[in-house]
Amino acid sequence: MLAHSYWPENSPPQRRWTALLREFCASGWEFDVVTPVAHFPVGRRELPAELAGRAFRRQKGQFTELIRRVPYLPHGNSHLARLLDQCFSAAMSVPLGLLTRRPDVVIATAPSLPILAAGYVLARLRGVPLIVEMRDAWPDLARDSRMVRGRVKSVVEMAVEFVQKRADLVVTVTEGFAETLRARGLKNVKTVSNGLHVDTIPFLGSSEPERDVFEALYLGNHGESQRLDVVIRASALVGDAMHLHLVGHGTQRPALEKLAAELGAPVTFHPSLHGQDVMDRYASADTCIVSLRDDWKSFETTIPSKTYEVLAVGRHVTAVVKGEAARIIEDADAGDIVPSTPEAVAALWRELAADRSRLVRSDTSRQWVKEHADYTQLAERYMALISGLLSKAPAT
Repeated sequence: MLAHSYWPENSPPQRRWTALLREFCASGWEFDVVTPVAHFPVGRRELPAELAGRAFRRQKGQFTELIRRVPYLPHGNSHLARLLDQCFSAAMSVPLGLLTRRPDVVIATAPSLPILAAGYVLARLRGVPLIVEMRDAWPDLARDSRMVRGRVKSVVEMAVEFVQKRADLVVTVTEGFAETLRARGLKNVKTVSNGLHVDTIPFLGSSEPERDVFEALYLGNHGESQRLDVVIRASALVGDAMHLHLVGHGTQRPALEKLAAELGAPVTFHPSLHGQDVMDRYASADTCIVSLRDDWKSFETTIPSKTYEVLAVGRHVTAVVKGEAARIIEDADAGDIVPSTPEAVAALWRELAADRSRLVRSDTSRQWVKEHADYTQLAERYMALISGLLSKAPAT
């Protein structure tokens, strides 16, 4: 498997594949994970070398997987610097991937787009099937984010579509994007959603029935995709009757901190939290925010990875989302869906603060996660897809 981020980092691909490999390895599958020396999210190594890994050295993973590290280029928040880093690490992944045990299959997981190209080259050189995992709606997201302008397809778009069409299996994390790819002529597209191990997440249920200050919580990436300026402006409209907690990091965080200061918004910014610190923050919240900007069409088939965790803990959800993510919130009876405007979000929070009975939740949302997004079942589906692919592959 080729990935741009893996354990001991804390990132969406890390969380997904740590959970999946727990099940894969328990079932006797063997994995070589080719990934850079741990340097997410700050763009440089902060962990001890024994934990972050050393370039071109082998490292034991958390389970039975063997990690092989490639070097990286130190960088900050610049999009260009991050892209150069991903290109460099992806290029290094090919020769290192040739030195691993001969695999039965190569898995390349986006959104690091250069990794897709590296996976394609490596699979062809090793003569094995290629699985491309699209955790975001690429190349659609390139157009929505204005990485691509005009009607002429960019090199990025053509490269992504080239690999997608030649992959033996394309795995998406939403059924909506799978349907989009099928409509473009891709045949072998399957969905294995994000999720979590429900038994590792405590059920918190409803917040306190009485409270002087309404608390809203967001955990996750602070990037362009989330439009967190909307919830900051909403908190400023509500004022001192509430407090907004933003936990995480991202390219937009400095601008968001500046905006909150300019507005005098009741916002506290926290660094990324882990383990019990995350649960403590959930326990203090009245509502948890799930947010994606509403002016990018690709996000109609995108589900923020934190959605499943929020559903599992059982707190009320303020869902500033559309499309498939909104349908999940509705199906799980998890909270309120609200338009992406400060006025609409502020109005909802005032209503919830005035009528706290609306915050009372049953375990319906947690049961939904158990049925649809528990990694025990998701991994079984993934293993069945790979086994089915290999049974069709010609002998070499």
